[in-house]
Amino acid sequence: MADKSRLLDLLIIGGGINGTAIARDAAGRGLKVALFEQQDLGQHTASASVKLSNSVKHQPRDAQVERETLLRIAPHIVWPLDIIAPLAKQPPSPPIRLGFPWKNTAAPRKVKLATHAAAAMLKPEYQEATSQTDTWVEDSRLVVLNAMDAAARGAKIFPRTKIISARPEDGLWKAETARMTFHARAIINAAGARVNAVLNNQLGRNTAPALRLVKSSHIITRKLYPENHALMLRAPDMRNIYVIPYERAFTLIGTADASFEGDLANAVITEAETTYLCESVNTYFDFAITPNDAIWTYSGVRALPANGHGYTLDLAKDPGSPPLLSVYGGSVATFRKLAEQAVEKIAPAIGRAAGKSWTAAAPLPGGDTDDIATYARMFRAFNTHLDGATARRLVYSYGTRVSEFVQPQMGHDFGNGLTRAEVDYLVCHEWARTAEDILWRRTKLGLHVPADTEQRLTAYLARDRF
Repeated sequence: MADKSRLLDLLIIGGGINGTAIARDAAGRGLKVALFEQQDLGQHTASASVKLSNSVKHQPRDAQVERETLLRIAPHIVWPLDIIAPLAKQPPSPPIRLGFPWKNTAAPRKVKLATHAAAAMLKPEYQEATSQTDTWVEDSRLVVLNAMDAAARGAKIFPRTKIISARPEDGLWKAETARMTFHARAIINAAGARVNAVLNNQLGRNTAPALRLVKSSHIITRKLYPENHALMLRAPDMRNIYVIPYERAFTLIGTADASFEGDLANAVITEAETTYLCESVNTYFDFAITPNDAIWTYSGVRALPANGHGYTLDLAKDPGSPPLLSVYGGSVATFRKLAEQAVEKIAPAIGRAAGKSWTAAAPLPGGDTDDIATYARMFRAFNTHLDGATARRLVYSYGTRVSEFVQPQMGHDFGNGLTRAEVDYLVCHEWARTAEDILWRRTKLGLHVPADTEQRLTAYLARDRF
């Protein structure tokens, strides 16, 4: 019989954006929650997006409302980004759908490229463009901040902890990890691309809803142009390709989408996809790039509902079995609403009142400032021991939480301003355990640091006590 004092309301499988957001929302409504992720938080799809909260090709009004919400609750990791979509006169470019204007962004408009900085890198036949504002999102940090807030509200977060099996027992779920047993009134399966594998393998279900797995691949090059706007280009196959300023010194190009089957560990970009991205850019640019210009690549696999885009919340209705909710799809644009709907769907199934929604008004950790730019200037003025680039990076990664570890003496510098104080903070407060966690997910300093940084950081973390 389960120990009622340790009984969970919700056991969440999956530490991506959907799982952590659900944990945050549920914990904030007073539910007893534990989240399990078999690897690092945000290690897969959640950190492999194109980093935009929306797409100017398809911007439903509710997604744009969510964009405004993100700008309000996480101003340190979300900010407006102008996107220019060049149009050719001959032959005429196909029309590009414009989104809706909102408070923090300029209205969609047409511009003459002759008066725009984008003209410098584009071929002469591109004389006009549409201009739209989207929002940049530090996706992997968004995952961790949701997990941090969930933990602050009472949720238990277990990265690198796999649910080996879960089976109904006495009207509850009995879930096993390698070290512990948990009982829960309900399970939420938010395992992303592994959602059906979890259903079949860990949860013992013989059937699972149909889904589509789509691999999205991106390349990083050295900075291709000096301006801070992004470009949306129409590839020869009519898909949209984004060219985005990235990490000050680089350019991000994506996405190459392809259906995916097989082992998720093998979800890497192909030579053909790299060539496709380069050739798509070369159609527009007045200079050419080649696959040799790609200094880093990343890919992620999304699980989409078989009937289209968006997301589906599938609540199993098996007689005599405790509730099980599986999440299919979702994105950075919709994660908060998805979480809200998931909690409001699962709470009645376990005999709990869902209560009022609250996440749209509550800042994520570090986002409790009305003016992040002013905060950044004040932080720089009071911390002259930091160089300007490091000071800005810290504020636009940690927001007001930066004050928890910044001090006159920051300890050993592993490279490019990554100090022992920051590393210790990431280990103690953000569940970082490896050099990869720190260099490629909690930060993107892997693109900037010396070649021996990973080795030195690994050695330091090996001496730490987790």
